[in-house]
Amino acid sequence: MNRLSRLVLDPLFALGLSLVAGYAAAAPLPLVTEPAASEGTRQKLRDYLFDAARSGNTAMLREFVGAHYNLDTVDEKGYTALILAAYHGNAEAVELLLNAGANPCAEDAHGNTALMGAIFKGELGIARTLVKADCSPNQANHAGQTPAMYAALFGRAELLDALARKGADLSVQDAAGNSARSLAQGEIKSR
Repeated sequence: MNRLSRLVLDPLFALGLSLVAGYAAAAPLPLVTEPAASEGTRQKLRDYLFDAARSGNTAMLREFVGAHYNLDTVDEKGYTALILAAYHGNAEAVELLLNAGANPCAEDAHGNTALMGAIFKGELGIARTLVKADCSPNQANHAGQTPAMYAALFGRAELLDALARKGADLSVQDAAGNSARSLAQGEIKSR
């Protein structure tokens, strides 16, 4: 039995998805009349979602989408399924999550986005997809760093150009005084 089959047949998982689907469906499933899912069940569902995003398990992600599960659920580090899928290079999962309405502008606990993670990891195809999302090209993390700064720092010229065309301000500075323009020239300041 493969991992997906075990997860789908896991009674806890089935109960959790049934509860989620029931809340979203016009005609609730019979399980909705049972007490609300426990915190343990909700945590298990989040774990399944995040594992599916990390591994690129689109079949499992489709189950969550079909159950109308909140795709913008966060873990203890503020990661969403989209952030994890982008960071781990799972392009098909990124597309699926975006098409299902996952928030491409969501930030983790440090203010980093899926786009920043994709740029950092060198996932250029995913980054190109995320650049097209309806997010500000100047969205900064808690250190004041923007996607353009990440692109400049890691030598992703194509993405830097795409962000500039989208309206990224290449002169905006982070907390250390770096800008995308200065980083592209190899000038790196630290605090």
